[in-house]
Amino acid sequence: MGFNIVLIEPEIPNNTGNIGRLALGTGSTLHLVKPFGFELTDKRLKRAGLDYWSHLNVIMYENVDAFFEQNKEKKMIFFTASATKNHWEIDFEEDMFLVFGKESVGLPKSILNDNADKAVKIPLYSEHIRSLNLANAVAISIYEGLRQIV
Repeated sequence: MGFNIVLIEPEIPNNTGNIGRLALGTGSTLHLVKPFGFELTDKRLKRAGLDYWSHLNVIMYENVDAFFEQNKEKKMIFFTASATKNHWEIDFEEDMFLVFGKESVGLPKSILNDNADKAVKIPLYSEHIRSLNLANAVAISIYEGLRQIV
């Protein structure tokens, strides 16, 4: 059981640490795509992931092209605030890749253009925010997926 959580160019070490902890707790694999906005030795990353980081299944990629080349046959969904379909409208499957962009700008337009039919959003009910915190968005998505497949 579990999913593949993909962070494309994550920028905030605390988010990545929290997502790593979530990945471990849900039996998921964490995929980190460089460049990062921090060093993997950053104490904030370790603090957020606590002492669980060494138990986590993490796969790293040098860039976006390397990630897609290695995983081109995998089933993926792409999270973006600009999607029209909500995340609960998709059928989650075990081992699915849930792809998230960096905190400041989200996923690159080229990825969204190439995968528009697989783009989903977490609905927001306030006009005063643009998006959710990345770690929160991943948690919401993972647990909706688990709710569907467990």
